[in-house]
Amino acid sequence: MSEIFPVHIIGGGLAGSEAAWQIARAGVPSILHEMRPTQMTDAHQTETLAELVCSNSFRSDDHQSNAVGVLHEEMRRCGSLIMQAADASKVPAGSALAVDRDAFSAQVEQAIEADPLISIERGEVIALPPTGWKSVIIASGPLTSPALAQSLQALTGEEALAFFDAIAPIVHKDSIDFSIAWFQSRYDKSSPDGDGADYINCPMDQPQYEAFIAALLAAETMTFKEWEKDTPYFDGCMPIEVIASRGPETLRFGPMKPVGLTDPRTGERAHAVVQLRQDNTLGTLYNIVGFQTKMRHGAQTEVFRSIPGLKKAEFARLGGLHRNTFINAPLLLDSALRLKADPRLRFAGQITGVEGYLESAAIGLLAGRGAAAEQLGLAVTAPPGTTALGALLSHITGGADTKTFQPMNINFGLFPPIGSEITANGKKRRLKGRDRKQAMAARALADIQSWSGWPYQAAE
Repeated sequence: MSEIFPVHIIGGGLAGSEAAWQIARAGVPSILHEMRPTQMTDAHQTETLAELVCSNSFRSDDHQSNAVGVLHEEMRRCGSLIMQAADASKVPAGSALAVDRDAFSAQVEQAIEADPLISIERGEVIALPPTGWKSVIIASGPLTSPALAQSLQALTGEEALAFFDAIAPIVHKDSIDFSIAWFQSRYDKSSPDGDGADYINCPMDQPQYEAFIAALLAAETMTFKEWEKDTPYFDGCMPIEVIASRGPETLRFGPMKPVGLTDPRTGERAHAVVQLRQDNTLGTLYNIVGFQTKMRHGAQTEVFRSIPGLKKAEFARLGGLHRNTFINAPLLLDSALRLKADPRLRFAGQITGVEGYLESAAIGLLAGRGAAAEQLGLAVTAPPGTTALGALLSHITGGADTKTFQPMNINFGLFPPIGSEITANGKKRRLKGRDRKQAMAARALADIQSWSGWPYQAAE
C-alpha cells in the first residue's frame, strides 16, 4: 500500500463533517477546511460546524413508507455522525425528525474536534486546491465562496447553475397568544417521545385568510440584481409569497392546509391554519412552517403579526433569501463523485445538486468512504441502486438529464421499480400506493445491510 496522504475537505457543513467522520472511521487522516468565521456567508450566523440555516427539520422519520425516513435509517446503519447528532438533539415534531439547532451543531463539532484523525483549519480556500493536495472533497455547499466557484467554472468550462433559497422566521413562544393558538399535530400523529401535540396552530377563517393573501402579495420584497432575475427557486424552499402568487387557494393546499386539525374553541376545522414547529430543546423558539420568505423585514413583521395568535409575536430571526450554487453533476462527475476534469477532486453535499440536509450529508458519507478507500489502496463499491443512498448517487452521477438538471430531494421516484406481488392464489398483483412504498422501503433496508458496515475490498 502506498503512502497515506490526508484527505482535504473544503467546507465544514453537514456534508463535509460527515465525510471527515467516515474517513476517520476507516483510519485515514483528514483536514477539514472551514472559512467561517474568517469569511462569513449571507445566511450563516455562527462559526460552528454543521450549522443549520433554512430549517431545523430533517423531515419524515418514517422508514417503513417514506423515502426520507429510509435515508435516515440507512445512514444510521452506516454509522452517520449527522444522524447520531440529530437523534441526540431531537425535539417534538410529530412523525418528523426535528432538532435543536444549537445542540445539533455542538454535537457534531465536539465529535469532530475530539477525533485525533481530523484536523480543522479555519480560513477560506479561494482557488482550486494545490497539486500537493492528493485527495480533495469539495463540500463547500450552496454558498460556495465566489472565488472558489469561479475557479471551478474555469476548470470545467461549465456555468454553475443557481437557485434562490429562502429562510423561515423564528418566533419566541412566550409572545404567542394561546387564547387563539393551540397545540396539535396533524391527525394527532406524534414523534416517539411526543404526545400528539407537537405543533402550535394558528387558525384563520375565510375573511382572515383572504386578507392575509392580499397582504402577502402587496408586501415589499427584496430586489434582485440584474444577473439574479432569471434564477429559479427550488420548490422545497419556495417563498410563501411566491406560492401565494400562483393562486388564492394555493396556500390552503400547501403549508396552510387545515386538514387533520380541529380548533378547540369551535370544535371544527378552520378555513386555513398556520403551523409553528419547535426549534430548540427548551421549547422557547418556534419556526413558522413553510413560511420561507423574500419580504423585507419591516413587511414581514407587519404581515406575520396579522396571523391570529401572532399579533404580539416577537421574532428571534426574520426570514431571508440567499443565492445557492450547484454544479451540473451528471455531466461533470463520474460514478464515484470525482470530477472528470480532475479526478483528485470529489464533490459532496448540496453543491452536487441534491437538496436537503440529510441528502447533503448522505453524499458526504459516500464521498468520504470513497476517498478513504482510495487512500488505503482499496476499491469501494457503490451502495445498491435499490437503496436511498444508491438512488441519490445514481441520480446525480448520470440518472438525471444534464440539460434540465435541478436540485432533488430523495423520493421513491428515484428508486428502481418494485416487482409484482404473488398472491395466495398464485396470481401477480401490481403494488400501488402505500403497499408499493412499503415494499420499496423494505427492499432498500434489506439491500443496504451488507454495504453499511465495511464496504471496502481489494482494488482489482
